[in-house]
This record gives sequence, structure tokens and C-alpha cells, in this order.
Amino acid sequence: MSHISAATQTIGFLLTPNFALMSYASATEPLRAANLLAQSPLYQIVPLSVDGQPVMASCGLAVPCLSLEAWREGAGRQAGLDNSMKDNAGYSRLHSLFVVAGGNPSDWRSASTAYPHLRRLSRQGVRLGGISGGAYLLVDAGLLDQHAFTIHWEYAAALAEAFPMHQPKQARFVLDGERITCGGGVAALDMMHALIAERLGTAFARRVVDWYLHTAVAEPEGPQRSVREERFATRHPALIAVLEAMESTIEHPLTRQAMARLAGVTPRHLDRLFSRHLGTTFLERYRDIRLTHARKLLEQSPLSISEIAFATGFSSASHFSRAFQARFGLQPKRLKAKMA
Repeated sequence: MSHISAATQTIGFLLTPNFALMSYASATEPLRAANLLAQSPLYQIVPLSVDGQPVMASCGLAVPCLSLEAWREGAGRQAGLDNSMKDNAGYSRLHSLFVVAGGNPSDWRSASTAYPHLRRLSRQGVRLGGISGGAYLLVDAGLLDQHAFTIHWEYAAALAEAFPMHQPKQARFVLDGERITCGGGVAALDMMHALIAERLGTAFARRVVDWYLHTAVAEPEGPQRSVREERFATRHPALIAVLEAMESTIEHPLTRQAMARLAGVTPRHLDRLFSRHLGTTFLERYRDIRLTHARKLLEQSPLSISEIAFATGFSSASHFSRAFQARFGLQPKRLKAKMA
């Protein structure tokens, strides 16, 4: 848009390497549809990067971006931009800025140079948000202290290890004053429905999501993952109780006897349930959950192998390494070297 009306809200999206295109599209397309339906420039979408270079999405598509520096103080022009980007930018003051992060936290190191700009924007009253892994960067920048937030479930483990005092909500998206966070994916479409409704009313927001055939808008507190019966591939209440307990006791595994008491069955009956319904044993499933969690930490956190071993309930790094290699066919140190 060459003309930015007084009613236009400029929404920035700070992209990091390997961001998920679906998350970005689910957040930006509703804004574009709102402009079309209203026949008015209600929203201006500005893709941003730390250095003004294009950012590659996880699918291999590069998105042209403006430099975040160019938007400091809400104005100013960056030399070297092509005319079309200058015309489309307008360089108006940002109303909101979303950090969109995907891939692995190791991909986000360069984004730390954006922290001073994000803090400055926060002081100026710009509403800040995180999409998918974006909340991790906002936490790291100290911008989610005293705020409720969520993050994509894939990054929850890495965030818990790096920032144990910050506990994300298990929600699709969270609106908390001047902070907005979203798990990513299609949940960003639900979040934008809420933000458009907040500004323009529910009826108009419904027209926007109908544009994308999104007839079932989820509530903010909705789950990020499929219902537990589908996720665990069983409907047996005793097994579901034990499997949930396994996921929440990774660092300090409970005994088979303790798990049986929790489920209200005998240890022998618990063994039969695992064999009959899941085709595995109690110990095998518990170990698999812990090793899968360990793999996420190896890929996403700066923890050492010894720290990850203890964080997933193994008595020593050597014991952990043997179990990990038996499960995944490679040593933890090799996987960590690949992710460096």
C-alpha cells in the first residue's frame, strides 16, 4: 500500500532462519484478507530480519525483509532498499511486532542482536508477540517476565531447561496485555481471529476466517496436540494415567510399583496392559519417552551430555550414551556435533 491511512495498524514480523512458513502465513494472511474485505488498508504487514537480508523458511522459500534497525523509533529509511519495498513500507510506527522462530534454538543465536531493539520497542509501547518458538527469544530478552505465555510444544523442553523459572501455558495462544504468544501452525489463524475481533468486532473477524474456510475457530486454552487418547494410541484410563505420569517424571522416574498404585492396579496387571494394548513393556515405553525427550534437548539446548543424562533420569553419562545409541543408532555426542 502506498497510502497508509490513520486507521492502519503496522504489524511487523521478525523472522528467524528456518521459520515455519505455515505459522507466518497463518498470521499474515488474515490481515491481508481483512484489508480486502474492508476495502481499506486496515493492516500493513512488514517482514523484518535482524540484518535486512532475506530469511529462509524451513521449506526453502526466502522471504525478502526490511532491517529491524530501520524501524527504530518507529521511523527512518534504510539505504539500499528497492523502490517497491520503500513504497510498501511507509515506515510508520509499529503497532505490534511478532517474533517468528522455527527450526532449532541453535538457529536463533543471531537474533540476540535484535534484543536491544525489541526492548526499545517495548518501552515505546509496541505490543510484542512470539509465534511458534518466538516466545523463547522473548523470554531470553527478558520481555516475558511477569507475563503469561505459550510456546510450541516442541520447544517447551528446551525452554524449561534454559529458563526454569518460566512456565509456558499449555494453550494455543495467550493474550496478556502487551504480550501475545502463539504455539504456531494453524493456531496463529485462531490468534488473529481474536486480535481482529478485539479491534473490529466478532462479526467482521468471522468473515475473515470464513475467507479461509476455517469454520471451527479454537479457544485460546485449546490443546496444541491431539487428544491424549489419540496421542497415546489407547483409551484405557489406567494406561493414560501412567503415560501422562511418565511424561511428567522424566528427570526422576517413578518405579513400576509406584505407577501401578497411581493407576489403581497391581504391577502385574499393569504389565499385562502395556503388553496387550501397546505391544511393549512398562520399562521400554518409559525409557523411550525419556530418550525422545533427551534427543530434543540435544537438538535444542546448550546443555552438556552429562547434564542431559541427569535431566532425563540416567545415573551416568555413559549409561545414557549406551541407551541412546541403542535407541537411535548414533551416539549423543555425534548428534550434538551435527546440531552445533
